[in-house]
Amino acid sequence: MWGRHTLLAALCIVLPSALPAPAAEPVGQAVVIRTEVTGQGGPIEVNTSVHRDERIRTSQSGLGQFLFRDGTKLAVGWGSSVVIDKYVFDDSQSVKKLTIKAAKGTFRWVSGNSQSSAYQILTPAGTIGVRGTAFDFYVGQDGTTAVVLLNGAASFCGPGGCRQLQQRCDCVVAKPNGAMSPARRVDPSVLDTLGNPRALPFLSGSQRLAGGIGMLGGCNMATVAPERKDRLRPPPAIAPAPQRQDPPQRQAEPQKERPSKPDKPHHHHDRPHHDKPDRPDKHDGHGRHDNDGKPGNHGEDHRGHDRDHHGHRDHNHDHDHDNDRNHDRDRNFNRGR
Repeated sequence: MWGRHTLLAALCIVLPSALPAPAAEPVGQAVVIRTEVTGQGGPIEVNTSVHRDERIRTSQSGLGQFLFRDGTKLAVGWGSSVVIDKYVFDDSQSVKKLTIKAAKGTFRWVSGNSQSSAYQILTPAGTIGVRGTAFDFYVGQDGTTAVVLLNGAASFCGPGGCRQLQQRCDCVVAKPNGAMSPARRVDPSVLDTLGNPRALPFLSGSQRLAGGIGMLGGCNMATVAPERKDRLRPPPAIAPAPQRQDPPQRQAEPQKERPSKPDKPHHHHDRPHHDKPDRPDKHDGHGRHDNDGKPGNHGEDHRGHDRDHHGHRDHNHDHDHDNDRNHDRDRNFNRGR
């Protein structure tokens, strides 16, 4: 009898432990996946649910954007690892507690509908306190952490104290040993401080985010990124090209005037010049007509003109008239006619 009771008691103890553990409750879903993003159950795809206590990893070119149930948005950039540590529901529109642990990589956070005190982000160098805000943060391999405020306000507290970020583009860099920079406006030199030119890729433009979460960037980081400088160099090289094309267009204009060259046959105007010798012929003709002795006032007038113009002819002609008057031969000739 006791043996049977002992056996039953043992079964009651063993069976509950053999039952599968209840599945973790989903807290959000993936809305954008690029390249390779993995979770606890393997590769994560768009619309795949993410759960509490799940670790999310991205490849060196991976990107994942996630939307939590309360409207909080989290972007996980390349080479990152983060765990959804705590997620306590308040109701369908908010949570009592949302805590994530960022081990390494680059991230963008945009708060949802829950109270600011409900959010907490843990890094190796300290804790980011959220005050209804948006910001980028980066965690290096050695735990060095940088936070850049994009909207609202935030705080960073570590072994060395706390820093308040209150103005857009304020930046704080902290190390696990407690060293922490004052809050100041971010600039490209922060990449040298972090020892990684790929840090903060959402600000530099190295990685592009989709939707409204991608419209927060800037802080003048993208305009000075080396890739941007290279892209701006080609336009000056292209600009001279149209100028080189201008001279051929100007040379084309004289070619349009070439049709006017047929006007050169206007040398036909030379024909009148060749005809000009005909005019003296006509003049000489009148002279011949008068010399033939044919009647005509024109010939007489012209001959008279010649007499006036050439004095020696007038003298000879007068002498001939004297001879006509003195010789009867001419009178007999006239009578014979």
